Amino acid sequence: MLPMMMKAVEISGPGAADVLKLVERPVPVAGHGQILIRTAWAGVNRPDVLQRAGHYAPPAGPRTCPVWSARAMSLRSGRA
Repeated sequence: MLPMMMKAVEISGPGAADVLKLVERPVPVAGHGQILIRTAWAGVNRPDVLQRAGHYAPPAGPRTCPVWSARAMSLRSGRA
């Protein structure tokens, strides 16, 4: 059984590390051609630091969470 809420890190705007905010969000639903993962750990790499500083455009799409390198396991998949 999946929980209804999850914790996520948001970038609230360009700046130092204090713009990273721990928030609670509803667990998303896997859409067409997507998978839902449970993250075991995540790391910050150079593009993430540059994105937070406002020097690197985030990936296309409605995202407020950085796309970190992560170790995860698949939980559910959307219809392909």
